[in-house]
Amino acid sequence: MFRTIHVFNIGLILWLGLSVSFTDTSTVLAGETTISKEAVDILTKTGTAMAEVVAAVKPSVVNISSTKTVRMSGPQSPFPDDPFFRRFFGDEFGRQGKPREQKQSNLGSGVIVDKDGTILTNNHVIKDADEIRVKLSDKREFKGKVIGADPKTDLAVIKIDASQLPALKLGDSEKLQVGETVIAIGNPFGLNQTVTSGIVSATGRANVGIADYEDFIQTDAAINPGNSGGALVNVRGELVGINTAIFSTSGGYQGIGFAIPSAMANTVMDSLVKKGKVVRGWLGVSIQPVTPELAKQFGIKEDTGVLVGDIVEDSPSDKAGLRRGDVIMEFDAREVADPTSLRNMVAGTPPGKKAVVRIVREGKDQKLEVTIAELPSELLKTPAKLDNLLKGVIVRDLSPEARNNHNVPKRITGVIVTELEEGSPAASVLSVNDIIIEVDRKAIRSMKEYESMVSLIKPDQNILLLVFRNGSTVYLAVSSK
Repeated sequence: MFRTIHVFNIGLILWLGLSVSFTDTSTVLAGETTISKEAVDILTKTGTAMAEVVAAVKPSVVNISSTKTVRMSGPQSPFPDDPFFRRFFGDEFGRQGKPREQKQSNLGSGVIVDKDGTILTNNHVIKDADEIRVKLSDKREFKGKVIGADPKTDLAVIKIDASQLPALKLGDSEKLQVGETVIAIGNPFGLNQTVTSGIVSATGRANVGIADYEDFIQTDAAINPGNSGGALVNVRGELVGINTAIFSTSGGYQGIGFAIPSAMANTVMDSLVKKGKVVRGWLGVSIQPVTPELAKQFGIKEDTGVLVGDIVEDSPSDKAGLRRGDVIMEFDAREVADPTSLRNMVAGTPPGKKAVVRIVREGKDQKLEVTIAELPSELLKTPAKLDNLLKGVIVRDLSPEARNNHNVPKRITGVIVTELEEGSPAASVLSVNDIIIEVDRKAIRSMKEYESMVSLIKPDQNILLLVFRNGSTVYLAVSSK
């Protein structure tokens, strides 16, 4: 994500809630510049306070290294059948496409959350790993075992065979305020126990394109490669987030980092540890944002809440009496700002729990009680692995936020490329943030259409794509040769 080796910025004394009085107004000299003793004392106390927090937290942050085996294509020669070259280099010289295995390593971070060795990290840190090694702050190393992983939130839980470890206390991420001081600790570029600091720049960030369920804490604390899975803590030394990624146009740190809030991480971890999978709540509604125009039509005074477009038959919403055209304003006493916030609230609600939903129907406030059900298994299914030239191409629906971020005109429909896995045949043709408009001259309007279409493509079949990139459309050919 990412690049910077700053230790940490000096925060304001007010951020830490320190109360300091001064009577000595003498000064100290620094070169030819005079610095008041008051200023020195304030910054000294601030620095000491930050150092105390870091000293308490660092032992709970670990280094995670993983290795996995990937299959690579063999070297290619322009003279594969030339007997002259084969005489000197052997019969294997120039044979194209012969797969070979290669070990790849990945570095990341993790946070000890239980004294008996339970560690939180990112799914992408340990994904497809053959071996996981965990290095503690005291230099001890252990083999890590995956307890469970959740790609939909990019979280994973691993465990090591150890006891009496320094576990980090989970803080309440829902109480975080914009402007609050936070500290990031991890292992960027393999530099163990690196500390950076900043503030909470925003909360509730979604539609970033990193995971299916997003509710990120945005921070300007420097996050770089290797920081993934590390700790974001508040001034009380409590874990409030798992550092995950940055927004960058250059690949380096640019002051915008994202962390998964501890509230979401705790829910996912608890489900993985107790049930071996993530159990999510389900309401059974199709929803959309409330625009100013829709707010007037449905009698809403402010542009908040979500509009119910459809109800799934026999779903919790159907049984509770929700209707098409209702505007959901609150869920379980929490304000609903947009579709993403409601989706996260419902997903984090245990099945079987009763929740009160406040709605506006025909301009009047009403409250309905709904019993949340478990998300049906057919909705949990991930797309089947492709066995054609588009394998390893990860796409998502083109959301309004993605349109704004990448200046995509309204006339463009399709899916956005969010990731290109290593070894994907299309990696040399496509780029992240490309919008796939057509596949083999057939229009793509949604993920469902894309998955349906590409699943029919044969393994050796060449593919013609129409892509929107950098303000214009371009045809791209993905070929096996």
